[in-house]
Formats: sequence, structure tokens, C-alpha cells
Amino acid sequence: MAGEKLTKRFIDALKAPEPSKVGVKVRESFVWDRELRGFGVQVMPSGLKSFVIQYRTPEGRNRRAVIGRYGLMTVEKARVLAHEKLVAVSKGIDPIAEEAKAAGLMTVAEICDWYIAEAKAGRILGRRRRPIKASTLTMDKSRIESHIKPLLGRRQVGSLKLGDIEGAQADIAAGKTSKARVGSRGGATTGGEGVAARTISTLHSIFEHAVRLGQIEANPAKGVRKLAAAPRERRLSRSEIERLGKTLRTTAEEGEHPTGLAAIRFLLLTGFRRMEALGLERAWLNEEEKAIRFPDTKSGAQTRVIGQAAVDLLLDQPTTKSPFFFPADWGEGHFVGVVRVLDRVCGKAGLADVTPHTLRHTFASLAGDLGFSELTIAALLGHATRGVTQRYIHIDEALRMTADRVAAEMADLLDGRAPSPRVRVRRDNDSERAVDAVGSES
Repeated sequence: MAGEKLTKRFIDALKAPEPSKVGVKVRESFVWDRELRGFGVQVMPSGLKSFVIQYRTPEGRNRRAVIGRYGLMTVEKARVLAHEKLVAVSKGIDPIAEEAKAAGLMTVAEICDWYIAEAKAGRILGRRRRPIKASTLTMDKSRIESHIKPLLGRRQVGSLKLGDIEGAQADIAAGKTSKARVGSRGGATTGGEGVAARTISTLHSIFEHAVRLGQIEANPAKGVRKLAAAPRERRLSRSEIERLGKTLRTTAEEGEHPTGLAAIRFLLLTGFRRMEALGLERAWLNEEEKAIRFPDTKSGAQTRVIGQAAVDLLLDQPTTKSPFFFPADWGEGHFVGVVRVLDRVCGKAGLADVTPHTLRHTFASLAGDLGFSELTIAALLGHATRGVTQRYIHIDEALRMTADRVAAEMADLLDGRAPSPRVRVRRDNDSERAVDAVGSES
């Protein structure tokens, strides 16, 4: 209700709300002041009346808060207090958040909302002292909404103990926050030890930013023991690669999604991360150098070489108006359904526990089987540099040769062809030169 000037007589006459239908839960009602916008009175089903203010924060969130109990606070005093707070709002201040911060009463949900808003604005620095990437922020928001808020959102930060946080981690690991996939789009919310550990790591990081920027006094997650995730060691054997390749061809004839099938093959030929492959834009391919120039990756801007078999696959993709090699079926984005296609294909092939990361690991393992060093394989995979030596891995002929050799071997296995003569590798002072089957240098 709106359009009335709040006075003692008017508020005294307000009645408790009643249900309009049998069985409908009664909710509180609000009456808003005609003269001071955002100032009102809340009437509960019990008849309890309180003064409230409602406003939009500088970040665009709607906020409503009780500022006093009618009967203990007069209308005149409530109006003055509401006016002070709403004036602060007009100056870009969130008065309720400021008071909660001063009293140490901010909730976990409020700190998470603050973090998302500040990170979006570029005011929080992440890895390498750079603003947090949009992709990272999307993942952080998913963990916040799916796991952190349901378990800890209403708790005051100052009241949290390590046991509360580790208890939330155990609940996530046990699947307490899991939800099934709804509709035809989006994914399911899963639990498990890996999800639990990463979620608690995100929460710890959020609290650290909040401490550093003066939002809270201390990080209640400091010293938390995160679950140790089991190492992901699954790789496809040569016989499994051949079986997967045969199923890729069979399912293509049966009408399986062609973009999904091409993406699966590309992941095996390159060892790219799932979103690196799916979000690959045509403008990033340098065909002459057989390289992809990523403007940004998990490890920053990179140039990544790929084998000729992978280049050919990209060039064979249908040309569309989309900037992506693997475009979405509708809209302007890129294809995202590779996991579901991979699950269907592997189900028909009789292969268990295969994920896009398994394909990346398989590429790296095959390169290792062919005799290439960990340093060279790390360069092909786009791992962050860990020392001075790795900085000297450039896009030279040796690295191109490695990418070509691994991609060709993988293509042979997928297509059921007899493998090419094995290349053995001779290493001289951290450099690698390929030697063919009869011993001449290539």
C-alpha cells in the first residue's frame, strides 16, 4: 500500500494482514509514506508493527531493513532516522551495510555479494595482480549460489568457527547441496570432495579479500583443512583411443551432433582445456605458424602450437557468421554441450569415467609415450611457467614437430590406421631433436 502519510493515528488503525484464500500462507504487509519515499511501516500477521526503509544499493541490489519497533519508537523519530539513512543512500552509501560492518554483523551472503560487485567493477585483484577474470568470477558465483549461501549465507561472519566451515565442506562433499539438472539447458549441481574443497578455497579467498579491503576484521576460514582431492589419473589407452575413434565414426553416421564430435576429436588432437577449445575463435588461428594466439587463458595470454591434423580439423569446420570454430546451435555464443555428447559416445563405446580432462591427459600421456620431455609437453598444454628454463620454450621447429607428431599419432589411432614409424627423441641440454626410425635427424 502506498500514498499515505504515516502518523500515529494512521498506524494504530492498521490491521494485521489476513489470508485471501484458505490454505494460503499469510505474509506481512507494508504501507509506504507519501512524503518520504522509501520510508514505511511493516505489519506482521501477529499484529507487530515496525518501521522500515527500502532502497537500492550502489551495486543495484534491493535492500529492505527494519529501523525500529513501533511503540518503542515514535513516528517522528523514525521519520528523522529514515531520512538520515536515505540521504546517505543518495550519496552512494549503503547505510545498513555500513552499520553491520561497524558492528561486525555482516553475513556471509553480504560479504559474497560485496565480493561479486567489487570484482565485476575490477576493484579486486586476483592472480598476477590482475583484475579477476570473468570466467573465474562466473565459477565463483556458481559456488556461492549453489553451496556457500545455502549452507552459510545467513550466518554472521564474526560468529563463524573453523568447525562451521569444515562442517559445510563435509556437507558439500556428502551431496547435501546437490541439485538435479532442470530443463534442457544448464547443468546439475554436484557435490563430492573435489567440489567441496574448491568451494571452501573460494570462500577462504573471498574472506581474505574482505579482510584486506577492510570489510571484516579477520578471516574465519584461516587455517581450514581442505579435503585432499584424489588425483585425476584416468587416461585412454591406445586400444581405448581406437575404440573411441570407431564409435565417433559410427555415431556420426547415426546423426550424433557433428559439432560435439568435432570438438571431442579436437580435444584429443591438441590437449586443450575444454573451454579453450569450445571458445576458439577463427581470428586466433595462424595457419602458417600452425598456432593459436589466445588473448587470454587460465595462465594469461598465450601462443599455442597445434599439429597439422588439428589445423585441418579446424579448417574443415563449416563456415558460418559465427566467430567461433564450434558455434552454438542458436544464439551468438559457442557450443557448450560437449560433455553430454562425450557421455553418449563413451556410453556406446563402453568407456567409463571419461571427461574432457581425460582427453587432455590422454594427449599429454601419448606425447610422453613418444619420448618428449615434460618441459615440451607443458608448453603444448599451456601450463604456467614455473622457472627460467621454461621461458625459453618458443614456437620453434622442434615444438611444431612435437605438436605435429603427437597429433598425427592420435589421428592414426582414432582413424584405425597403422601407426606411423615411431619417433624417438634425442635431448641435448634441454633441447629436443627428432630422430626417425633409421636414425637420421629430422
